[in-house]
Amino acid sequence: MFKGINKHILLLHLLVFIWGFSPVLGRYITASTWQLVWFRILITIVVMYFYLLFTKHRFAIARKDLLQLAGTGLIIMVHWLAFYGAIKVSNISVTMVAFSTGTLFSSFIEPFFLKRKIRAYEVLIGMIIIGAIALIFSIETQYWLGILLGMLAAFTSALFSVFNSMFVKRLRSGIISFYELSAALLGLTVFIILNGDMNLSFFVLDQDSIIGLTLLSLVCTVFPFISSVNLSKYISPYTIVLTVNLETVYGIIWAILFYKENQEVQPSFYLGVGIILAAIFLNTYLRKLQERKVK
Repeated sequence: MFKGINKHILLLHLLVFIWGFSPVLGRYITASTWQLVWFRILITIVVMYFYLLFTKHRFAIARKDLLQLAGTGLIIMVHWLAFYGAIKVSNISVTMVAFSTGTLFSSFIEPFFLKRKIRAYEVLIGMIIIGAIALIFSIETQYWLGILLGMLAAFTSALFSVFNSMFVKRLRSGIISFYELSAALLGLTVFIILNGDMNLSFFVLDQDSIIGLTLLSLVCTVFPFISSVNLSKYISPYTIVLTVNLETVYGIIWAILFYKENQEVQPSFYLGVGIILAAIFLNTYLRKLQERKVK
């Protein structure tokens, strides 16, 4: 069987494959972005709570840890709002490509918080991806808001990935996920109430939204979220963010199969996608070269 880092990399790719289907569900769900994210978090927390009880996790944590997890939870809230908001105002393909800018953000965020040197090749790869995004931006100008929201989702994803890699050294992954998402739900609830949108109609969902939210929460959130946090023990945040870029590939493939999105974008759009994929594989190659030199 797989030993050491290999099994963790394999699990990470499985999670990314599952996540690749989540934007399809995001487009399938007819509820608003606020409803989608709110109900997704609520269902996830309820299931996660009973899972933690069944596995006899201790919920007690230090106040300092609670505050840090709560802050990270708010970042996750913004991440999901930006991600699904991007899908609503553009489409899956554009959102997933913009989301791949997480590699560039991670190349700066990880060294800053983990106190290591910035690697020139990571920045270079990130800049190549940004160049590809600029190319797509110039082609698909009608989707500018989706691109910006997708990049915001990428930035927040890189941010909470680094924080979780620090939390997991002293806290169990299930507890980290539970408190982060609880804070995300509380923060989003307060915002919706202050915005005047928390009324009876907010809780009315059609059949498609109910089915989509159930699948999104149970299949694409509970297991992947806990597992991804735990993987932070064994894999660097940059590697996680980089691998998550393959979600772009899976998401676009699903979007073409389910929604014929290849007919919604210009053919040259896929030139930018190709550049991004090439950058991802180039990064993997350069990283292996550096590891060999270190050894």
